[in-house]
Amino acid sequence: MPGSWRDVFGHEAPYEEQIDGVETAIDAARDGGFLALEGACGTGKTMLALSAGLHLVRDPDSDFERVLALTSVKQQLRQFEADVERINDELPDDWRPFSALTLVGKADVCPYSREEAAGIDDTTVYDRCEELRDTTRALTGDGPASAGALVDDARSQQIGLADSGADGGADYLETAGEPSPYPTGMPMRDDAEYCPFYARYLDDKPEDGDGDPAEAVPFDFTDAGLIDPEELVRRSVGAGTCPHSMMGAILPHAELVLGNYYHAFDPTTTGSFTGALLDESTFVICDEAHMLEPRVRDLVSDTVADRSLRDAESELTRVLQALQFDGKEGTSSADADLVRAELQEAEVAQRELETLRSFVRDLREELDRQVTAHLEREHRGWRSDLNSLPDEEIPLRDPEVPAVDEITEWAERTGYDDRVWSRAETVGAVVKRILDEADDDAKQRAAPGVGRVLGRWYRADHEGHFREIELDRTWDDAEPPDSWRRAYNARLAIHNCVPGDVIGERLAEFGGGVLMSATLEPLDVFAEVTGLDHLEHEEDRPVVTRTYGLTFPAENRESFAVDAPKFTYDNRGGPHEDNPTRRAYADAIREVAESPGNVLVGMPSYREAEWAAEQLRDAVDKPVLIDESSGDDATEELKSDFFAGGGKVLVTSLRGTLTEGVDYRGDRLSAAVICGVPIVDTTSPRTRAIRTAYDEAFGDGFEYSLTVPAVRKARQAIGRVIRSPEEVGVRVFVDARYARDSWDSVREYIPGEEFQPVSTDMLSFGLERFWSGR
Repeated sequence: MPGSWRDVFGHEAPYEEQIDGVETAIDAARDGGFLALEGACGTGKTMLALSAGLHLVRDPDSDFERVLALTSVKQQLRQFEADVERINDELPDDWRPFSALTLVGKADVCPYSREEAAGIDDTTVYDRCEELRDTTRALTGDGPASAGALVDDARSQQIGLADSGADGGADYLETAGEPSPYPTGMPMRDDAEYCPFYARYLDDKPEDGDGDPAEAVPFDFTDAGLIDPEELVRRSVGAGTCPHSMMGAILPHAELVLGNYYHAFDPTTTGSFTGALLDESTFVICDEAHMLEPRVRDLVSDTVADRSLRDAESELTRVLQALQFDGKEGTSSADADLVRAELQEAEVAQRELETLRSFVRDLREELDRQVTAHLEREHRGWRSDLNSLPDEEIPLRDPEVPAVDEITEWAERTGYDDRVWSRAETVGAVVKRILDEADDDAKQRAAPGVGRVLGRWYRADHEGHFREIELDRTWDDAEPPDSWRRAYNARLAIHNCVPGDVIGERLAEFGGGVLMSATLEPLDVFAEVTGLDHLEHEEDRPVVTRTYGLTFPAENRESFAVDAPKFTYDNRGGPHEDNPTRRAYADAIREVAESPGNVLVGMPSYREAEWAAEQLRDAVDKPVLIDESSGDDATEELKSDFFAGGGKVLVTSLRGTLTEGVDYRGDRLSAAVICGVPIVDTTSPRTRAIRTAYDEAFGDGFEYSLTVPAVRKARQAIGRVIRSPEEVGVRVFVDARYARDSWDSVREYIPGEEFQPVSTDMLSFGLERFWSGR
């Protein structure tokens, strides 16, 4: 048993800040509280938080049983994995390693998805997995089609191929360097495809269904240390069992669980997968906590698509038809009996099914009317040029005046009362049960999701929530040539503008923990918007704050705030314009880009990033790389190009993924220049509604919802340069708002003593003086 947290700490000599942080976090958690920590890049926050949490897990005087570490950035997930492996490597010889598990999605662990076998890939894996699991469960029973029999069938297909020598013998599905016992194609029973990996999991589960799910794990995980996704897949596939099911079975037994914010804050995920972790025996770590508020806002907002409304109407019709055609030729009375029995058990009347079907059908017509009217107002002649239509938001009330939305008003005028809204979720759930019972080939149902969103639409207030129609570009040739549905996927959306109550309520379920980032300041604002203030003042749970700045040698860095004209649209105009503001920024970017080594240029948007790259291509004697809004693979390839070989310039948007969580250690980055304050589009209806809600909740909506998050984005990017005592580099903010006090200055949100104000014509001198002395 640990006598001190130092027995857990993975390095020989902690920084002074780490000592204070670990001990503060431990003391706060023992009292059921939290540490809110800002620590500059390279100050060892990950090791600090893990050491505090894991010490409490092994301390016999503590009630903590596990640590749940959450981050919104994949790079940081890797850092947690690296640090727990280091902790395990450095433990005393008589200690067993900490058991740890990394949570990822099905696409990352499904053997078929990973190898794009049996028609499954990362775009289809979720729906196909549910279908195959339903079919596999349906095929199992007391007879010859037990789960074990399905596994044997799948194995025998391989044995038969090997014995016959056909097509070169058995074709085993292999992934993570491990061959499975099953074919690359999906096996079948009774003309239905099933998943042999899931069948093996079902066969291994306790027969009574009440036993510990971990009994179904066919390999030892208690002393394995960290089981990352690759190791989980390798062990599971080798045993012929389902990696994702193994993840769920191991989950309650791991001392450390690594995951994403949705593992704690997404209602669907916590309701079906990670709910067992949400109690006072869990020490929670929220990394990159400056993103907690926007990430949770997305998770607790909700949408229902036009196509889901259409499918829900069809499902309701199918259930009703079983009753309407009962006893008629060609129909089965068994279906009607099933419907009546389920309705009676759920206490749902046939009339409620009929009313909800009418409501959903009429709601689609109202949605069509709203979208058509908007397009007629904003894009005359749109029917003849569907390809040119942009993504759109259609507000259902004035974003700056909280009031009842137009859809709710329409429903009231049309005669759909409160009971239709409030009962929609119950009715949708019973429709799913009926159809799943009636179908051999069960699939995802639309009615439950539609019912859930309609119920929430009815229950949520109109001050803290904003309702709108979202139009996303798509293309569907099945729709009529002059219909907006050919060009758009439309969704009814309800946004939780101020998610602090949700965050605070969820944090209150944990026993304590650490919320940390390189950019949490101002901490009083952070405590307000995340509900920590409520925990401290209303529930008497301590919230302790710490800020650790850069303690590395000051002579190794130079930091400037350039007093250039504000980089706002009014000053700079469009990227095609040539004016004093753009010329000043082009000069500043070029001067910083000429620094030796790699240089990062952060712009407020991808459009401005393209402009900056154009200014550099013929002006600097090094390759210029530009980041575009793209997938993970393209981003990883761009990172590799940037890190390889000699000095380069990487130009990106401050709202992209290359300015947060990416480890530019060592000589990977020698300078960063950040242009403008990356405030989001303030004309967006959703943004205006959020600002209004923050005005009401906190008094200054612009500061709380726009300015502070924007400066945190900029500080995240600038913090990539210096991450250790040996690193050398230059950090430059360009915009008058960073350099001097004014009505819209943000200087109070950056370390003013670090970033010395300079004029545009003195930047070159300052850079030359610093680099010449290296």
